Amino acid sequence: MIRTLIIDDEPLAHEVILTYVNELEDLKVVGQFYSATEALDYIKEHTVDLIFLDIEMPVLNGLNFLSLLKEKPQVIITSAYQEYAIDGFDMDVADYLLKPFRFDRFVKAVDRVRGRMNSVAEKQGKGLLKNDFLFIKVDKKQVQLSLQEVSCFEAYGNYVKVWRADKALLTPRTLSSFESELPGYFVRIHKSFIVNRAHINYIEGDEILLLDGKRVAIGKQFKANLQL
Repeated sequence: MIRTLIIDDEPLAHEVILTYVNELEDLKVVGQFYSATEALDYIKEHTVDLIFLDIEMPVLNGLNFLSLLKEKPQVIITSAYQEYAIDGFDMDVADYLLKPFRFDRFVKAVDRVRGRMNSVAEKQGKGLLKNDFLFIKVDKKQVQLSLQEVSCFEAYGNYVKVWRADKALLTPRTLSSFESELPGYFVRIHKSFIVNRAHINYIEGDEILLLDGKRVAIGKQFKANLQL
């Protein structure tokens, strides 16, 4: 889950971003602030992955706010003024959205954030895919998976259950974050499931029976992935 802050002095801007965030399953708004000074206190005590940040705000503007952060999360600037764009990118922001912005442009900005976060995770060994092997975090360990042994990935709140035979490993990630890393023999068949094609025993109606006996529902919007 990408823990997200909204920092903007305009209530309407909060409404727009919240509406868009609610369409994306891996974003969670953990705080909303109408001044950057209030947000500073929050960031000192909490972990944040992404900030949607306005520039023109009273007391402390967005760029000055960024300069005060010792460890910067991913930042998407949301501003009605394009003249700050160069300064923003000089401060390594992920993207710059010029108000008013549409949902498709918002999604592109979030995709850029995901890519940057995945790159950092790979460097830290948290999501490194080597051929048919993947490292995942389980408790305080980095566990290496043989993906051919995995029957399915199941969303479980802010975690994912990785099923091997009849046992599951629990890792603090989102299902969508796995989807882009997995080889082609994995297929998304439900908002909560990605399955290994090689582990499918049979398909009956809107349900899949896996070789380990686990039954998995097929979501209507995902049927085309199975070419049914």
